[in-house]
Amino acid sequence: MPFRSPFRRPALDASVAAFEARTAPLLTPEPADPAGRRRVAQENDTRLSAALGIRPIDTASEDHLVAVDGHPDVRVRVYWPEAERAGAGEDLPVLVYFYGGAFTIAGIDWVSWDARFRERARDAGIIIVAADYAHAPETAYPAQPEQCWTAMEWTFEHAVGLGGSPDRIAIGGASSGGNLAAAVTLMNLDRKRRPIRLQLLENPALDLTMGHADMRGISKGMPGVIVRRMGRTLVRRYLGDPRRAREPYASPLLAPSRTGLPPAWICTCELDPLRGDGEAYARALSAAGVPVTAVRYIGQTHTSLGATGFVPAADAAHRDVIAQLRTLHDLPTGHDLPAGHDLPASADLPTRHDLPTGADLPGVGA
Repeated sequence: MPFRSPFRRPALDASVAAFEARTAPLLTPEPADPAGRRRVAQENDTRLSAALGIRPIDTASEDHLVAVDGHPDVRVRVYWPEAERAGAGEDLPVLVYFYGGAFTIAGIDWVSWDARFRERARDAGIIIVAADYAHAPETAYPAQPEQCWTAMEWTFEHAVGLGGSPDRIAIGGASSGGNLAAAVTLMNLDRKRRPIRLQLLENPALDLTMGHADMRGISKGMPGVIVRRMGRTLVRRYLGDPRRAREPYASPLLAPSRTGLPPAWICTCELDPLRGDGEAYARALSAAGVPVTAVRYIGQTHTSLGATGFVPAADAAHRDVIAQLRTLHDLPTGHDLPAGHDLPASADLPTRHDLPTGADLPGVGA
């Protein structure tokens, strides 16, 4: 009998296939040179957003230019959940977020990213601070993690004036931005140990040696060897010297320790080679005692969760993200804070074993 692999090739979600078939004619092929690819990719984003009716909603925002020691300045855009800017002392949660784009394309001015930030800020009732970190290869590592670290520091220092709370700050990112978010949590352990409440990592790239890339979900039309070659090209453009891929701030999955990192919510997609990175990181965090939730979306690709309104799984993922962000409104619990941070006195609430026999917590059924 012929050998049958125990791994059946996963099937693409039918709604994703339909979405890709609908949008493919609208996309112009991207040239190989980085600057040209970046320009055409943004043109594609603008054209596709217009065709799909994606428009940023009317919420308040403002840009700030933040100086970064030894590296280019970083622009940050602050998004508020309503049309009016929040006032100082409103104590809103804050998410510091880094967009995805393989370190080489995209940004906060892309229609799709700007629309997503505004929608998430509104739906979760939070402030979002999005950092427009520099593109490779024109600017190479470690400028990007340093810019993102500075954006986070700026957020902590200005949170109250922005209408936010320095005790309710989370960090997040997608793809390359997930890499940078995870790197910043490591930098925080090394430098300040600020109380980051949550790390939100969406399809993150966490091992730039590609040692955890999972090629089993790639379609037959895109062999794994080609995907790895493309990945190594992007890594070289970002790092300059590929040997730096083993540094923890470049590949957070390879850090020697994860003890004391913030609680994490990580999502991966079945048909994404980066699935291996995200799921390995979830296991590593759990082994280090860090509370972590990992969600795999079946039949989805690296980009399909961005197709809200067209792909049901993307709508579900949006609701999952909003649910996580809305927990920042709650008083912190023991698993909301990294090791070494105590709960504020106001959070000294009874737990189940503090109650007399027969008593129930408010809102919790017997």
